[in-house]
Amino acid sequence: MKEQEKNKRPNRISRRRFLGSAAAGAAAFTIVPRGVLGGPAHAAPSDKLNIAAIGSGGKGGGNVKACRNENIVALCDVDHARAAKTFEEFPKAARWFDFRKMLEKQKDIDAVIIATPDHTHTVAAMAAMQLGKHVYVQKPLTRLVGEARILTEAARKYKVATQMGNQGHSGDGVRDICEWIWDGAIGDVREVHAWTNRPIWPQGIDRPLGSPPIPSTLNWDLWVGPSPMRPYHSAYLPFNWRGWWDFGCGALGDMACHVMDPLVWALKLKYPTSVEACATEVNEETFPLASIVRFEFPAREGMPPVTVNWYDGGMKPPRPDALEKGRRLDQARSNVLFMGDKGVLRCGEYGDSPQLIPYSKNREYKRPARTLDRIPGGRGGHEKNWIEACKGGKPACSNFDYSGPFTEMVVMGNLALKFLGQKLEWDGDNMKFTNNDEANKYVMLPYREGWEI
Repeated sequence: MKEQEKNKRPNRISRRRFLGSAAAGAAAFTIVPRGVLGGPAHAAPSDKLNIAAIGSGGKGGGNVKACRNENIVALCDVDHARAAKTFEEFPKAARWFDFRKMLEKQKDIDAVIIATPDHTHTVAAMAAMQLGKHVYVQKPLTRLVGEARILTEAARKYKVATQMGNQGHSGDGVRDICEWIWDGAIGDVREVHAWTNRPIWPQGIDRPLGSPPIPSTLNWDLWVGPSPMRPYHSAYLPFNWRGWWDFGCGALGDMACHVMDPLVWALKLKYPTSVEACATEVNEETFPLASIVRFEFPAREGMPPVTVNWYDGGMKPPRPDALEKGRRLDQARSNVLFMGDKGVLRCGEYGDSPQLIPYSKNREYKRPARTLDRIPGGRGGHEKNWIEACKGGKPACSNFDYSGPFTEMVVMGNLALKFLGQKLEWDGDNMKFTNNDEANKYVMLPYREGWEI
């Protein structure tokens, strides 16, 4: 085991705090990744990458496997029992508890997979990018609106290859949807409905009582990371952290980066002009049992203004009149309806199986020629798409220039849950609400001491 003192307090990863400016730190120097430099002391772009993972169990283990044809040189996890299977599959990789120590001491890392709980994404990604390392960050990219802007600008500043783990963006379905809508298959789209079967974990509950013993394999301090410290409880991990404000992003944050991806791309959306929410009771600890969030977007690139409606916790939109009797509204666990003035388009969770409604139109419609490049392997090639970008190829398809603004919109919906019944007006360029100063306090929140970025 490379790391001997898992409970020792580490040094801070950076001394720069986020001060509310989207351009913070723009004057700092750029560190060039070693894979870009070439020469005898550096790997050529065509050579294998040296990849590390922060969060090596669960979803992170799957991301690591997808990169197994590269060199997996380091595996970091705050619970080595949770990561044991991945450790066994890559026995030559160094093992770490604390990603900050790993990045400080292990100098051979080119690129980093980050698959921790949501609240640690930003601090881990920033620490890696500041050292010039490419990053693959699981969805949602960040927990907070301000964090997404920070990572987007950091990726440009440090000139690293990035990818968010919304693998549907590499699929054929989302590309078909873009091409059909741009071809005018359903006319102008002014309203979209998107919904999911989540949450499938507890929400609408208060903080658990008591403090059971911390498992011997877990470093609880590192798991809590930048969030406020609280006593350990099994109610939070390994999976149910998604429902807690301090650690996750609820149903919307968990699934919208998959479900809303086709509509964000096809309708060329960026910053909404407003967001509002209604929900079951909201408390200070967990997300509500069910919610509806409405985003309004302005006209753009020849497309009319559009309203995007999100539903979770069993809530669903009205059944379209054009949907034939006997056909189910739900096509998959999560679904999207594009309401055009000449028809309706539906798809599943990752943009899968797009169909025109009524089905007669689906049979009659002559598909346009493909104009978007397809990703080899479809959504199963999402990690490889990032690896190729790391080696000097085209930017990865869901790089932070796309997934950063997308994530800002998604997690803004969670922010609206704090202000039920209020329509929050958003100035995306300046990253602030223009009609609610209190809401601006939630755009970015302070980190626990020792975890500042």
